[in-house]
Amino acid sequence: MTRISSAPLGDVGTKLLHEDDRVKIWEMRLEPGQESDAHQHLLDHIIVVIEGERIAGIPHEQATGRSARYIEADVKPGQWYRQKRGGIEVAKNIGGTLFRELLIELKD
Repeated sequence: MTRISSAPLGDVGTKLLHEDDRVKIWEMRLEPGQESDAHQHLLDHIIVVIEGERIAGIPHEQATGRSARYIEADVKPGQWYRQKRGGIEVAKNIGGTLFRELLIELKD
């Protein structure tokens, strides 16, 4: 799988739901086959799957380390993942149903 070119970087989610001095909470909503904006995770974060079956992470050409690899994963509602900052990627819904997650960025 090739990497995403140097497209401008966007937001880590499709809608910002809340922000205060400790967290930012985003919703990511992707229809089947839809891709997110290329984005960089500047903060450690927690992802909580709300809906969906399968998701892919497509690395940006600037990605290094673990985030420089293409990944695919089956997901289930209720699963959650804690992630370190630093990834530069595009998320793609490779499942057959709507994908939704909450992404909680940790500011401290």
